Amino acid sequence: MNENLQLVSEWDKTFPQSDAVDHRKVTFHNRYGVTLAADLYTPKGADGKLPAIAVSGPFGAVKEQSSGLYAQTLAERGFLTLAFDPSFTGESGGSPRAVASPDINTEDFQAAVDSLSVLDQADAERIGVLGICGWGGMALSAAAIDPRIKATVTSTMYDMTQVNAEGYFRSENTEEARHGKRKALSAQRIEDYRNGSSARAGGVPAELPDDAPQFVKDYHAYYKTNRGYHARSLNSNEGWNVTSALSFLNMPLLAYADEIRTPVLLVHGDQAHSSYFSEDARAKLTGENKELLTVAGASHTDLYDRSEIIPFDRIAEFFAAHL
Repeated sequence: MNENLQLVSEWDKTFPQSDAVDHRKVTFHNRYGVTLAADLYTPKGADGKLPAIAVSGPFGAVKEQSSGLYAQTLAERGFLTLAFDPSFTGESGGSPRAVASPDINTEDFQAAVDSLSVLDQADAERIGVLGICGWGGMALSAAAIDPRIKATVTSTMYDMTQVNAEGYFRSENTEEARHGKRKALSAQRIEDYRNGSSARAGGVPAELPDDAPQFVKDYHAYYKTNRGYHARSLNSNEGWNVTSALSFLNMPLLAYADEIRTPVLLVHGDQAHSSYFSEDARAKLTGENKELLTVAGASHTDLYDRSEIIPFDRIAEFFAAHL
């Protein structure tokens, strides 16, 4: 079932390699037959079966960026971690490229759990997931459907179905606005079919207008500079296929989040434009084992890579307590 992926052997991450962690490239497949590429991080000298965490995000990023940093840092704290590229992106397989799907990307997390469950070094009864930005919503979706996931962390979370259906800050939350999007995207499907290729939405713009919102400037400062640029990152380059937005318009990702029985920790900056996504998710979650942790002074992208303010100790404590 596995595709023959061409994986880069040298270290090409946006963060330095830790000498406290062993690293190797691995692959696994999901139930749609897509082979996913991942980085497996293991604490040096680790013995016996370890609690394991699957990590992905942000939306439009690759494992060489934020998710890899989170995975490596948590491996330094004693966890076996797997940072993966979602289907159709990065080094992972699948065609066409640059496609996102609330269903398939939720499945990607579940496939990562499959992979970890049969790994000799991992304890199949102690597996968690961590989703960053848009993959925070996917992580909650996976936790709702998959009881094998024993604990979930989201960081600077987006609900991609909500933002596509309602616009930023719910500014397009009308039936008429959604109808307009459906018409435009359906017309784009015809053009793509006629052309035999998919139009790309464009990633973060290379040049920003003076009146760009601050959060767009923050994205630019991460994805388009040496701080976070990566050649395989969609946000750093040509972006997603335009028509990827269609399925997100029609599928509420967190429809059953209130049925998640396992612990959840939502992490968000109090200066993040996106903080309302975590607030909405927290209001929907039920039970005493759900928490929203607010990071003072942090913007959305600060929690991508600013290790001095990302609450790694608290995240590690949460996973240690519940895995």
